[in-house]
Amino acid sequence: MRTGKVKKTSQPIHHQPPIRPSSLPKPKMHRRSNLLTVLSLLVLGLLGAVMAERSAGCGKANTIRSQQYTITINGKQRQYIMKIPDRYDNNFAHKLIFTWHQLGGSAQKIVNGENINQGGALPYYGLNALANNTAIFVVPNGLNAGWANQGGEDVTFFDELVKRVEADLCVETTQRFSTGFSYGGAMSYAVACARPTMIRAIAVISGSQLSGCNGGNSPVAFYGQHGTSDSVLNVSGGRQLRDRFVKNNGCTPVNPEPQPNGQNSVKTVYQGCREGYPVTWVIHRGDHNPSQTDAGSSTPFAPRNTWEFFSQFS
Repeated sequence: MRTGKVKKTSQPIHHQPPIRPSSLPKPKMHRRSNLLTVLSLLVLGLLGAVMAERSAGCGKANTIRSQQYTITINGKQRQYIMKIPDRYDNNFAHKLIFTWHQLGGSAQKIVNGENINQGGALPYYGLNALANNTAIFVVPNGLNAGWANQGGEDVTFFDELVKRVEADLCVETTQRFSTGFSYGGAMSYAVACARPTMIRAIAVISGSQLSGCNGGNSPVAFYGQHGTSDSVLNVSGGRQLRDRFVKNNGCTPVNPEPQPNGQNSVKTVYQGCREGYPVTWVIHRGDHNPSQTDAGSSTPFAPRNTWEFFSQFS
């Protein structure tokens, strides 16, 4: 407040008539009205942002069912299997999870699952049993039972599947995930390299760089696991995939290299990562196996670890 001397005046003092209460300004009411307007605009803006993350299929009567489909990509017939929740709700925005099979596998084997005591994986890598109707699964079939991704054709396959599924089904477009074992893990890695803005997180189980990495300079949340006794894809290959996203995600490298604790796996959650781009690494003493268990347990740890990693972004 400015202060100063009061200047004297010889002018006569004029008495003003009393001011009636009804003529007083009402600043508080104006302030309240303005505040409500601002809050309303903010709420509408937030709602608009949220709605923009929902796919075009939200609110529509879906035509996609849980079955196999065929599309043409670069002149080649490509097959994939869809799994939508038993109690599908077209107004609920679901996670979208891609599950890629190993070399020599198939989409049908991912759907059915294989004997976990003989190196097989649980149906949908064990994720559907944990999803509780919150996820839609896409199970692609590889050319020649693999994911060579020649000329990026398997990434193009991924692009087309995202487009088709989200035009028909209700998906939270910030909740796209990818996982796979061995060659399937390599394909998830290729998707993360080439489409970092389309995929929220990947889970690579005993993978290596087999499907290429076009790009690979942007952050993507990364979960990986590998066995030190892997006789098919050496653990060094899995560490190479991990280290790319340790770097891209701005995480602090761990030294010395994490090792298994006897017959038990060891989980390392990297520190210092950019917000929203975590890296988790699980090392175990096992072989090339998507269903590795810890000592005294008959339950594979990959499904629970993967689901927990994906669910942190909900």
